[in-house]
Amino acid sequence: MITLYGIKNCDTVKKARVWLEQHNVTYRFHDLRVDGLDAARLRSWVKTLGWEALLNIRSTTWRQLPDADKHDLNATSAAKLMLAHPTLIKRPVLENGTEVTAGFSAAAYSKSTSM
Repeated sequence: MITLYGIKNCDTVKKARVWLEQHNVTYRFHDLRVDGLDAARLRSWVKTLGWEALLNIRSTTWRQLPDADKHDLNATSAAKLMLAHPTLIKRPVLENGTEVTAGFSAAAYSKSTSM
């Protein structure tokens, strides 16, 4: 089963959902704000993609963080920040079995959903 993780009012998530629906891809939507995110799942994403690919440093949430939270990041500290503030996760995250992608790309979605 394909799961799309994101926030329903995010423009990029909306694009991804439209793409999935236009291509008749069955998926489950997991709202990070409403449904939360467990540490084990985030750790698996960090292991697969790297924390740098998951941490959205262009987000409003990032800009609002204290400077002390932004310095000397590593996989552990970045994961703690993302768990505390799910809007720091680059959206959407598409999970298809063991394959995970962050962000939206029609080419990547074509590959991920054709399995």
